[in-house]
Amino acid sequence: MKTHGSAIWSGGIKDGKGAISTRSGALQEYPYGFASRFEGKPGTNPEELIGAAHAGCFTMALSLILGEAGLTAEKMETTAEVTLDKVDDGFAITAVHLILKAKIPGADQAKFEELTGKAKAGCPVSKLLKANITLDATLLP
Repeated sequence: MKTHGSAIWSGGIKDGKGAISTRSGALQEYPYGFASRFEGKPGTNPEELIGAAHAGCFTMALSLILGEAGLTAEKMETTAEVTLDKVDDGFAITAVHLILKAKIPGADQAKFEELTGKAKAGCPVSKLLKANITLDATLLP
């Protein structure tokens, strides 16, 4: 399987403007730029998109792993906090912290921790990132 995303950019780093699109059309020339990336202004940024992709990937991987264990989630909510730090040669994504809240009938805490660990290590986005990936997983009653 192959898919793609694309970006356009005009101008300098601080005064320039860009737009990001996805093949599916979920994002169609959605604005991004220096201000949305570093100053909290409206628009998206690559780290936010990586966070959404990682949260989606991890949650889907966990669904697969749960199914293989004979379990089905009633509900899973995952947030991926992405850290962009200044490093010697510029900037790098140094960490991703996954936060999961899940209701999984029939799962005990030990099995839950085992399966979430497998999903964290095995999801394709986790494999892509060189960052330190951590996980807080809460099994809801």
